[in-house]
Amino acid sequence: MAEKNLSGKRVAILATDGVEQSELVEPRAALEDAGASTTVISPKSGSIKSWSEGNWSDEIPVDLLLEQARADDFDSLMLPGGVRNPDRLRMDKRAVDFVRAFFEAGKPVAAICHAPWMLVEAGVVRGRTLTSFPSLQTDIRNAGGDWVDRDVVVDEGLVTSRKPDDIPAFNRKMVEEFAEGVHAGQRASARSSRTRETGFEAR
Repeated sequence: MAEKNLSGKRVAILATDGVEQSELVEPRAALEDAGASTTVISPKSGSIKSWSEGNWSDEIPVDLLLEQARADDFDSLMLPGGVRNPDRLRMDKRAVDFVRAFFEAGKPVAAICHAPWMLVEAGVVRGRTLTSFPSLQTDIRNAGGDWVDRDVVVDEGLVTSRKPDDIPAFNRKMVEEFAEGVHAGQRASARSSRTRETGFEAR
C-alpha cells in the first residue's frame, strides 16, 4: 500500500553486543520488505553478538561505526532491545546524542523492549505516551513519560512495543510511521527537553 511504501527511505539501526536477535533481524526484514535501506550502526566495528532465548547467538555485521554516523543521513531510527544492548549504549554519549538528534529533527523513531532506556537517557520521553518491557515503567514515569501496557503505542512519530511477542504489531506501526516521515510532535518534544536542560530554547 502507498502509505507503507518505504522506497528511498534510509533507516538507521543502532545496536551493540547483547542486542535481542529477533528485535533487530525481524524489524529490519520488515523495513527492507517495504523498500527501505537499513544500516546497522554500532560503537563496535566488525560485528556485534546478539542474544536469543537466554544465550549468546549469531554475530550481526556492523555496517557503519557510530563515530562516522550522522542523523542527517537517515530518515528514521530503529532501536532494538535486549537488556545489555541499550544499557551499554546509554553510557555512550555519542549514542545518546545520535538518538536525540532524530527527535530534534522530527524524524520517526521506533524502540522495542528495553530500548526505551535510550529515550530516557536522551531526555525525550517527557509528555510522551509509550510502552516498553515492564521493568522500565518506573524509569519512564520518573522521566515524565506516560507508560502504558499495550503491544504497540504510537505517539507523534514515536513507536514503542514491550517484547519480542509484539514484533508483528511493532513492525506494522513502524512501517506506517516511517512512511509518514517528519512529525512535528517529535521535534516539539525534543525542543522542550533541551529547553529544560539548558534554559535556552532550541532552534
